[in-house]
Parts: sequence; structure tokens; C-alpha cells
Amino acid sequence: MELINKMQNPGRNSGKKMKVTNIVKLSFEIIHLKTGQNPLQILVNAVENAAPREETTRISYGGIVYHQAVDVAPMRRVDISLRFITNAARKASFSNQKTIEECLADELIAAANNETKSSAIMRKEEKERIAVSVR
Repeated sequence: MELINKMQNPGRNSGKKMKVTNIVKLSFEIIHLKTGQNPLQILVNAVENAAPREETTRISYGGIVYHQAVDVAPMRRVDISLRFITNAARKASFSNQKTIEECLADELIAAANNETKSSAIMRKEEKERIAVSVR
């Protein structure tokens, strides 16, 4: 349900819940055909792998702004990873022959396998790398 809500966030599919539901259903069928595994398990693994463990926050002391590394709350980890996955799928299908269903399926499979070609995994590693440098 959260994946569907994140898929309709900005732009073209905003407010079109049935359209986005059909997109997610088709992408789950593509995942099942490509991997032969349960698509929900692939989704859970993808969300686990794409969730950053650490990020930065802004702290200001007397007009001076510092960045500090903080741990990410569990629910925020899920929200961030779903945002990374859906944005990557939307960006991959834009001006491309591949449909949004295929792009979402490819992104979920790549994130579930923890491949670095996945845009969501790259964004997670970038966020964690910034947090490590701020520490």
C-alpha cells in the first residue's frame, strides 16, 4: 500500500490510484516471471537493502549551522527506501521505451540483490557516505 502511495506522489500519476495499482500489479507479475520468486519477498528485500542506516541533520548554534550524523528511525528508513525506489523507476522510464512497470520491476530486483547498478542502492550509499564524513 505504501509503495502505491509513493508511486503516485509527484507528476503524471498524482491522484490516479487505480492506474498506479495496476502498474504495481504488472511489475509484480514481471518480477515473478523473471525471478520465479515471491514478488512480496523481493519487495521486502529491496526495501531492506535500500534503506539508509545513517543520515545527517542540521543543528544551528547562534546562527552557525552544523551538520551532524544521526541514526535513522525504522519507519523513516522504510519511507526513504520506498522513495528512492519509486524515484529511480520513474526516472528510468522517462523518455525511454521501457514501460514504468518494467522499470519498477528491474529496480526492485536490482535493489533486492543489493546490486550497485540500482539507483536506490547508489543513493543509500551516498547518504551514508555523507553521514560518515560529517561524523
